This record gives sequence, structure tokens and C-alpha cells, in this order.
Amino acid sequence: MVTAGTTIYSSGISMTVLSRLCFLSRQRLQEPSQIQYAVRYRILNKIQCRNLRQPRLNRRGGMNLAPESYVELSNEKSMGPGLLKSFLFSIGFSGCAFVGATLWQYENMRSNAKLQSWTGWAKTQWNHVEQWEKKSGDLKKHLKNWWNELPDGQKVFWPICIANLLVFLSWQHPGLQRTMFKYFCANPAARIMCWPMVLSTFSHYAIIHFGMNMFVLNTFSSSVGNVLGKEQFLAMYLSAGVMSSFASYIFKVGMHMPGPSLGASGAIMGLLGFFCTQFPDAQLGIIFLPGVVFSAKTALTGVMCMDACGIAFGWRMFDHAAHLGGALFGLAYGLWGPRYIWGNRETVMVKWHQLRTKFDSFRREK
Repeated sequence: MVTAGTTIYSSGISMTVLSRLCFLSRQRLQEPSQIQYAVRYRILNKIQCRNLRQPRLNRRGGMNLAPESYVELSNEKSMGPGLLKSFLFSIGFSGCAFVGATLWQYENMRSNAKLQSWTGWAKTQWNHVEQWEKKSGDLKKHLKNWWNELPDGQKVFWPICIANLLVFLSWQHPGLQRTMFKYFCANPAARIMCWPMVLSTFSHYAIIHFGMNMFVLNTFSSSVGNVLGKEQFLAMYLSAGVMSSFASYIFKVGMHMPGPSLGASGAIMGLLGFFCTQFPDAQLGIIFLPGVVFSAKTALTGVMCMDACGIAFGWRMFDHAAHLGGALFGLAYGLWGPRYIWGNRETVMVKWHQLRTKFDSFRREK
């Protein structure tokens, strides 16, 4: 009995030791697999992020107001050929913007001519009678009256402001962050370079950035719109935006400092440059400093000097190269644009008029 008990006790001890040895060996066998799983997870995570990583702290361009959650892996080797591609895109997009503005103006003139004719006037009056009989809602009527009473500059400002607001709200959605960074941030080292040069001018990540830009845009839109008209105003605004992005690309490629930039500041600086060529002695002020008043020429000179210092000292709060590029484009367009660019739009109008006449005649015969 004692022997049997001893045997049972010894076997119990031996089973306990064996179970512990098996557990330790099993744990040691699991450790490499856990390491392999961690490595595999990191690799898969890199593949899913499509070479997105945190930005480098050294030699990085861009601006502090741009998001840094998802920064695409820089491809500095392709920045040189990409700069030529972005230059051709800037020229082509600006040309298309002015051609589109010319066609828009032609269609507006055509519709106004129809309304001024007797048949057009009769048709308009009949439509007013039908609308009165249908008793359309007061809100729709007030909105239509409000829109018709707006000056040309405000008719361009409000669609731009709404587009910027929609893009800003899209930035706040976590699921859209990578897509927004891919298409709405301008970076010469990114895989997609061209269209972000335009889309980034409608993009704001910070609420203060969005609010300040829209306030300044609203301040100058009415005056510039009265001089240029809504069609030319929109074409110049879009061209100033893409040219400011191209100036930012030149600086980043030249200094080997790629990074993301976004915001409407470059296009707004183009409006400020044009405004100073037309109204150099106009008195401007700062909303936070009520007693400070200065001329538009002094304001533009001060802003351009500050941006030059920002480039020299490497300030990154704003994209100072984009600001300078937009201001220079606005100055150049104010001096030569209305005469040599917008003044030569008659050829496009004649060609479009001939095409529209043939199309209308074909539609009537059919």
C-alpha cells in the first residue's frame, strides 16, 4: 500500500513536471509565431496604407496648416520630370478656364438677347403668370430674388464658399482622410500631382484657415467682380490658384523639401494683386485693429515682404511661395490680362457662335 501510494505520488509528481515542461515548450514554440505574426501584420498594414507614413522632421516642406495624419511616401526622384508636367497642366488648365469663361459669357449674352426680344418678353410674362398660379413657395421666391440682386462678384463668391465648406466637412470624416489627402493636398512628390494643384485651392483642414480665407475672399470679390465680370473673375481666380500651386512646386523642388499644401490663399492673393493694380490707393484695414488704415498698395507690399521673409527663414505656418506666386500672377494679369488675354476672346466667340448656329439649324430641320 505504501509502495503503491508512493508510486502513485511519484507518478503524480512526474505528471506535474511533464505537464509543466510541455506547457513551457509549447509557449516557446508559440513565441516565434507571435513574432512572425507581428511582422506579417506590419507588412500588411504598410500594404493597406499604400506607402503612407509619418512625415520626416528634417528637410520637410509644406505648411503647418496641412494635415499630417497620412503623409504619402515622398518620391523625390520624380519631382524634376513632374515639375514639367505640372507646368504644362497649369498652362493648359488656365487656358481652358478662360475659354470656358468666354463660352459662359456668350451663353449669357445669348439668353439676355432672347429676353429682350418681343417673343422672349411675352414668354417671360407668361411664365410669371404660371408661377403665380402655381403659388410657389415663399422660400424659393426669396432665394431667387436674393440671387438676382447679388452683384457679379458675390455670384462667384457664394458657390466658391459652398464648395470650400463641403470640402472642409469632408476633411472631418475619418473615412475620407486618405482620399482627401490624395486629391486635395498639393505635393510635388506625390503620385498624383496635377489635379491636386486645383482641388487644393478649395481645401481647408482647420476651421480658422477656412474662416479667414473666406472672409478675405468676400471682402475683395465685389470690387474685382465689378471690374472683371463674373465670367472673367472666375477664370482669373482658378488660374491664380493653379499658378500659385505651381510656384509652390518650384520652391519645394528647388529646395528638395516636398510636403503637402492646401488652401485658397494663393488664389486670394491673386485677387489682391489684381485689386492693387486697379485701386492702388484704396484704403484697407484689419478687423482686429480698428484704428489701423493703409492703402492697398502698402498692404500688398507688406504681405509680399512677409512671404519673402518666410521663404528666406523657412517659416512653415503658410505656404509663402504659393502666396508670392498668386500675388505675382494677379499683378501680371492686372497689367496685361484684360488686354492681351480677355481682349482676344472674340475668335473663340465667333467659332462658338458658328457651331451653335449650325447645331440650332440642324435641330430645327430634324
